[in-house]
Amino acid sequence: MDKKVFLAIGIALVAAIAVLVALPGGTQENPFPTLQKNDKLGLIVNTPTQQVTLDQIKQVYSRADESGAGRTNLYMFWNGVEPEQEKYNWKDTDILMSLNKNNDLQVTLYFSIINGRTVGPYPAWMGTPGFGTSLEQKATRTIDAVLTRYDGVIDNVIIGAQLDSYFDDAEGSVGLYKESFNNIYAELKQKHPDVKIGNAFSLNNVLNKNLQNYVTEFAETGDFVAFTYLPVDRINDITKTPAEAQADLQKALELVPNNQIAFFELSWSTASDINGSEENQAEFIKLAYEFYRQNHSKIEFFNWYRTYDRPAGSCVIDQKFDQSSTVSLTNNDQYVRERLGSYTCNAGLIKTDNSAKSGWSELKNQIRAS
Repeated sequence: MDKKVFLAIGIALVAAIAVLVALPGGTQENPFPTLQKNDKLGLIVNTPTQQVTLDQIKQVYSRADESGAGRTNLYMFWNGVEPEQEKYNWKDTDILMSLNKNNDLQVTLYFSIINGRTVGPYPAWMGTPGFGTSLEQKATRTIDAVLTRYDGVIDNVIIGAQLDSYFDDAEGSVGLYKESFNNIYAELKQKHPDVKIGNAFSLNNVLNKNLQNYVTEFAETGDFVAFTYLPVDRINDITKTPAEAQADLQKALELVPNNQIAFFELSWSTASDINGSEENQAEFIKLAYEFYRQNHSKIEFFNWYRTYDRPAGSCVIDQKFDQSSTVSLTNNDQYVRERLGSYTCNAGLIKTDNSAKSGWSELKNQIRAS
């Protein structure tokens, strides 16, 4: 999946924060005692709508806190955080990170250098730099500023996501990116030795298109290799049973035998038009956490996507899909995009009317059992 898809599959509260209706003071400490949390197990915290108040966001965090998850994701895009060179915009991320800290959540940071088929998006002042010393120095400086500001809360960083799409669809250079990643990694580790840094691949895309060679190339690069996973085929229909999807998770271990793996976004949609159901979502949650418990020593973090559904039709996917023989149902990619949008809008554990799916109880039970 490319940049716009990764945004749709992963973006949590950044958009919601950007359109806050009211900001009645700063965030406050949660006065209620919480369950003991497992900081290897995460839940992507999102709102059921984009336009929200700060109080509503606090309620969303309070609901998510019931899960016992001790981690979430922060999606940060370079053009948003550094609109002018070395002049940072912390407004939105300060709110999010305050909420994460107050709710005792560790954070996996996704800082977009590679995002599927695209690079960046970079700030306008940078232009479109190629991989090399200049980009590496700027990236290191900015990520260092982020890690310093949120010291102790961010403990994992991903700078290249959906690398399989970048190398396969955009014909990006494996060698150039790998060299730049290693240089950025080395510089950041000198300043932040306890922060772990890695890259991410789409496990379902790798398996559907036989792109295992790209994962193998990076299997021993960085502190971990992360994956996103949807149980879908190339036109975004759910074609796996929960048991088959669990077997796919095992393949991630086989692809990365000598390094830690991580699951950045793990999901199952309940959208009936793409063969989803609440029953299968709950069953996959059960089997996924069974996999985690069996292999927890090899797993850096394990993040479930996501808390809330979004209204039908609101998960617009702005991307171009391959026009291959497997995508021949229409003359364009509208069909594929609509199905991914439907998947995304119905991937939550709680419906837009605030009623819980059966997967919500299952997730809470599985986290407590882990």
